[in-house]
Amino acid sequence: MAHSSGLHHYHLRKRIHQKHEKYPHPNKSKALIDKFVYIAAIGGPLIILPQIYKVLIEKTVEGVSSLTWGGASLVALLWLSYGIAHKDKPIIIANVLYFVFQIAIFLGVILN
Repeated sequence: MAHSSGLHHYHLRKRIHQKHEKYPHPNKSKALIDKFVYIAAIGGPLIILPQIYKVLIEKTVEGVSSLTWGGASLVALLWLSYGIAHKDKPIIIANVLYFVFQIAIFLGVILN
């Protein structure tokens, strides 16, 4: 096994061999998406907190928040754009499904 000084070199060679893109990406638009995905990773779960409070603390399911599901849909859209930019099929497939389901919930709340 490589010592820690050679480990970085090993990982760079592994990324080149597996044809992974550099991280952060040298293309400015892809690098910007790389940064925004961290905001989505943290902000996504935080968006759900009002709904969790309403269901678990207030013990009610009335008034399901369209803001919560609309925000969650936007987060899924950001993850989808990240997957498309990096050509990562699992991220694309998962977030197309998330987006469709969350928009369905959002529209259900708005229309009822």
